[in-house]
Amino acid sequence: MHKKLANSHSPSKPYAASPVVPVRELHAGHRAEILHHLLILNEEDRRLRFGTQTPDEVIHHYVEGLDFNKDTVFGSFNSQLSLVGMAHLAYLPKTKGQPQAAEFGVSVLPDGRGQGIGTALLARASVHSRNARIETLFVHCLTNNRAMMHLAQKAGMKVEYAYGDADAYLKLPPANPGTIVEEAANEQWADFDYALKENLKRSNDAWSWFLGKPIIRPT
Repeated sequence: MHKKLANSHSPSKPYAASPVVPVRELHAGHRAEILHHLLILNEEDRRLRFGTQTPDEVIHHYVEGLDFNKDTVFGSFNSQLSLVGMAHLAYLPKTKGQPQAAEFGVSVLPDGRGQGIGTALLARASVHSRNARIETLFVHCLTNNRAMMHLAQKAGMKVEYAYGDADAYLKLPPANPGTIVEEAANEQWADFDYALKENLKRSNDAWSWFLGKPIIRPT
């Protein structure tokens, strides 16, 4: 583990999840949605997300290798139930003398940018990390990933640059009863929002079928 994690920046106040953008915790049943989300990223977006050129076969391997029992994956769905934003919270191996840490990676489709989705995903991951006794949230990305750099700095992360890469660190306060309630409320709100969108979509599809209109599926 990176030795600098021990000296990570401590924010002036805990980073709270926004109730405006619902964020769900994903499971193995969402593997197809995750794969589709990553495959429709263009070449540059893939490079920014994974730090290198990433062909389809690498993405297939990455998604197949996701261990939902070990790591945590979050997602934000649009009105058509397409996964417009996703974040992978990977728990780093515990090293003696170092704080327990997790690495955060995120991607948002072009149609979902500028809506606070990335911020909501990071906030949700931060609260979950606190409740999971993670002491430091870590982000590694390319220095020209302006969106990620902006997101990290907005969250109060300490950013360090080296050879075209950037490392950002956020020391998390310990969990408390408030964070437990907050995470449960966020998950409940996200599930409720998804159910509403699902019912609305089914209703719209039914009316489209009744009126003889083609049902447009997201690509």
